[in-house]
Amino acid sequence: MTMTPSSARAAPTDRHVHALVTGGAGFIGSNLVDRLLVERHSVDVVDDLSTGSLANLARARALGGEFRFHQIDVTDPGVVTLIERRRPEIVYHLAGQPSVAASVRDPGFDAAVNIVGTARVLDGARRAGVRKVVYAASGGSLYGALEPRELPVDETHPFRPSSPYGVSKKVAIDYLRAFRDLYELEFTALALANVYGPRQSAAGESGVVARFAADLIARRPSTIDGDGHQTRDFVFVDDVVDAFCRAAARGGGLVLNVGTGVQTSVGKLYATMASQAGSQLAPGHGPERLGDLRANALDSGRAKLHLGWTPWTSLEEGIAATLAFVARQARDRPRR
Repeated sequence: MTMTPSSARAAPTDRHVHALVTGGAGFIGSNLVDRLLVERHSVDVVDDLSTGSLANLARARALGGEFRFHQIDVTDPGVVTLIERRRPEIVYHLAGQPSVAASVRDPGFDAAVNIVGTARVLDGARRAGVRKVVYAASGGSLYGALEPRELPVDETHPFRPSSPYGVSKKVAIDYLRAFRDLYELEFTALALANVYGPRQSAAGESGVVARFAADLIARRPSTIDGDGHQTRDFVFVDDVVDAFCRAAARGGGLVLNVGTGVQTSVGKLYATMASQAGSQLAPGHGPERLGDLRANALDSGRAKLHLGWTPWTSLEEGIAATLAFVARQARDRPRR
């Protein structure tokens, strides 16, 4: 993991906060849990381990502190009771069905997890008297397909999702606004660009950096979906975690983009990673995935204004940290 410069990182608060993180055994969630525990807050993690892993929480357990893990699906009505019983001050809601392609294949399941699951979490939060919910939205899927002249896109652009996944994220934001109006439950929704870094799964469709890293470290060929000219806004996980921490006390009632504003083609991403890994292997190419956007980049000016947040990790630095993490994992993996 890269170290966060003191000038960029939100200053830890001296006040103890009890936080609950849904999806806390996942990629972004577990990194957030570590940050909260380092800052000596107490943390409850809610995760059904369908995509998350207990291995991601190894550091959290080693840090000690006030940490509890609850294995439960956010669609389970019992999650309402759990949140009400634990009475956190802040809920970070990161649990969800994360795949655009899976939402196209099974929109009902996507809606159950991302819409019903969010409704359950919000119901538990308002019953528990939670001060604020910080929600992980999607900066790509919310805005839908965009023209090059519209990039980087800012929050004034209308939400026009072109996949069931994007629709479910939009509806979740509608729920956040409704609960704010009805119950005075404050929220901030962070519309995330393509987050990458240590602990990201190579199996997920959004984990192209993790997939390339795993292939390059194993010295095997990678496959690019499509022609490789499609662009994404890659933002490092430490930077994103910092935005979540800042949003606990700022940005009330807002949707805020969290990205770099820079478009990087998938082909250039691979070339940069291969160069750092010392690999001469050329990638193969497969078909484009249904529902994928052609181009995306987020204008994070509003996050700078309301959170005091800007990204600080360059793509080259983030790639180096990710490759080092994957290499350590490969060395530590038991040999058969």
